[in-house]
Amino acid sequence: MLALKKLCQEVFSLAKRRPICKFRHMEKYVVAIVGATGMVGEVMIRVLEERKFPVRELVLLASEGSRGKKVKFCDADVSVQALSKNSFKGVDFALFSAGAAISLEYAPIATKAGAIVIDNTSAFRMEKDVPLVVPEVNGKVVQRWFKGGSKVVQRSGIIANPNCSTIQLVCVLKPLHDAARIRRVIVATYQAVSGAGREAVEQLNAEVFKCLSVEVGNHEKGLNTSTLKHLNTVFPHPIAFNCIPHIDVFEENGYTKEEMKVVRETKKIMNDDSIAVTCTAVRVPVFIGHSEAVTIETEKMLSAVEARRILSSAPGVIVVDNPSKNEYPLAMDSEGKNDVFVGRIREDTSCANGINLWIVSDNLRKGAATNAVQIAELLAK
Repeated sequence: MLALKKLCQEVFSLAKRRPICKFRHMEKYVVAIVGATGMVGEVMIRVLEERKFPVRELVLLASEGSRGKKVKFCDADVSVQALSKNSFKGVDFALFSAGAAISLEYAPIATKAGAIVIDNTSAFRMEKDVPLVVPEVNGKVVQRWFKGGSKVVQRSGIIANPNCSTIQLVCVLKPLHDAARIRRVIVATYQAVSGAGREAVEQLNAEVFKCLSVEVGNHEKGLNTSTLKHLNTVFPHPIAFNCIPHIDVFEENGYTKEEMKVVRETKKIMNDDSIAVTCTAVRVPVFIGHSEAVTIETEKMLSAVEARRILSSAPGVIVVDNPSKNEYPLAMDSEGKNDVFVGRIREDTSCANGINLWIVSDNLRKGAATNAVQIAELLAK
């Protein structure tokens, strides 16, 4: 009886120590975040905790200036370390979000040390042997990375996280493409300043404060945006009370690099080069949440009712589409959520097989951090 009582106590003690985790196995991983003090890096930390990813040790890596900074993770303080060539010993997953230059230099070092890299930059997205993954759309490609269930990583050891605008777009396109085959996509993006980093958020804050403080008590004249010109730091023009049809550098074809990312990445993720894609990317004075006005043309006739029904059951997609009650996706409502929201679903009156949609998502979460963690979850399972 005493032996049985002791055994029960030991089992109860083990149960108390067992972390609450949605993964069936209890294997835990060493996870590194490169760019841990950036906007996306900070959200990655929160998402890992919220989704109860099986982290044995969290390694936070950033520039020398952030060394020693304390970050909360699962009620513990984790110190930020300076990124170096020796940072990846023993790391299982390395989530990169510190810019393409850092990824190009350090991602190969991480994979050589045995880590699987999930890269949130544009560095490797269009490389032939690097999967570009949105789990709800093409998550099955991750399975090709393992031989008979072993942890022997195939190819380069790098998985690319797509551009934020592309991620939310393909989550909606894929189920419609499966049902009616999309021939053409026309998209205009309305992208939040957080997509350009912390300095961009600070610029919008400063411009709004400056403009409103100058104009208090002077409503007759309206806002004098000329007061903002000298505050430009990130964008080529003031962003407060403005829209800038210019994200990233212009390419020779007249499109910006951001616009061509959407074009090229959509084709790769959908695994269909026959889809014609065109994009106009616009920066808007919103802090968090990218919005997109999208028109698709399909081979098979697809009614708005059918499109709404298909999207209502699509993974990771939430339909908000009741215009009579002013219900449609809003950037401010997407903030802090991991889903893609779609509404204003209607038939295009200008062509035979056209559907118009409005797509919104939190660019820091599903557009970056959440998608990266979801990829790690696929590998961990």
